[in-house]
Amino acid sequence: MVKIASNDVIAILRKFDLAGDENVPRHVEQLKISHPNEINTLISFRFNKTQFYILADDTAEDDVEYIHGQVQDASSDANGKLIENPKDSTMTYGLPFKGKDIYLYQIISNKKRLDVELAERYPEYSRSTWQKYIKAGYVSVNGEVKESVKSDVTAADSIAVSIPDAQDYTEESLPIVYLDDNVIVINKPLGVLSHSKGALNEEFTVADFFRRYSTYNAETNRPGIVHRLDRDTSGIMIGARNAETATLLQKQFADRRAKKTYFAVIDGALKETKAMVDLPIGRNPSAPSTFRVDAGGKPAQTAYEVIDSNDTYSLVELRPKTGRTHQLRVHMAYLGTPIHGDKVYGKEADRLYLHAHSLEVTIPTSNRQTFTAPTPPEFKKMVS
Repeated sequence: MVKIASNDVIAILRKFDLAGDENVPRHVEQLKISHPNEINTLISFRFNKTQFYILADDTAEDDVEYIHGQVQDASSDANGKLIENPKDSTMTYGLPFKGKDIYLYQIISNKKRLDVELAERYPEYSRSTWQKYIKAGYVSVNGEVKESVKSDVTAADSIAVSIPDAQDYTEESLPIVYLDDNVIVINKPLGVLSHSKGALNEEFTVADFFRRYSTYNAETNRPGIVHRLDRDTSGIMIGARNAETATLLQKQFADRRAKKTYFAVIDGALKETKAMVDLPIGRNPSAPSTFRVDAGGKPAQTAYEVIDSNDTYSLVELRPKTGRTHQLRVHMAYLGTPIHGDKVYGKEADRLYLHAHSLEVTIPTSNRQTFTAPTPPEFKKMVS
């Protein structure tokens, strides 16, 4: 019998060109030794997250079926391949070590993560979509519900998917400001999402409403959507009813030819009653879902004018020249006057006091138009 320790395993792996000088014995994990029969030794171990077997057997003589059988004596469901001897030898797989012929057998797992297997079986849905379905409890394996995307499955497993019917939002409505053959303009209420964040749609969104009027992106979760307002922002939002109009509107937003005006109530008072804030904005690495003023960020400009104020709050008009995510909220917070009710960049209140008051754009078959939504009465009450 041959004795093999972790340092021997590293030496063998180097002979097979699977380990380098940087690898040390501690990289060999779960080392176990067995004897399938009295003339050989079988060593199992893990290296680089892969299961291997080393068979020391002078009688094997490169017999692949025999070697596989010896491995299966230790693990009946083992499935893998013999690693070829990369050195100059008369044998294809065998390699001399400590006076014995040794063979290296790599296990090839036939198991996959549940989300990976589903994405391969049903490529019409993305892997991220399947992850959400799994976490929601819509997927079962061999009759058992699995809520972990990391659950191991094989191609032989029976996987069933039971996705509930989409909720019926036909009775839900949103206030229409303007409607023609090409665009729909609404006054988005506070608390309504522009569109669902993924495959699962558990609440009524602007996109659900636009779906009734638009052929643009009709097969997605964003029909008609060409720009967004945050859930906590109310006001004017325009949708495209066809692809041609969507292209026209998106280009105006990208080229900064869409003129937007917001009203906001801010905490405190600004030093200047009228100014241009020109401060770049970047993602906050310590909180990736938020943003901050960052010298290495993207250019961002916001013009403001104070409309009214008292000892505690100010009502301001905000005109963003660029369209960075959270731009108005980040700029106001940086000036020490966060928008009232901003639970991310300020303090939480009964609502976020930010309202998209007007949008000026060019629409098909028409000249330049401006759509407006009255400022909510609670804004003025804050400064009265």
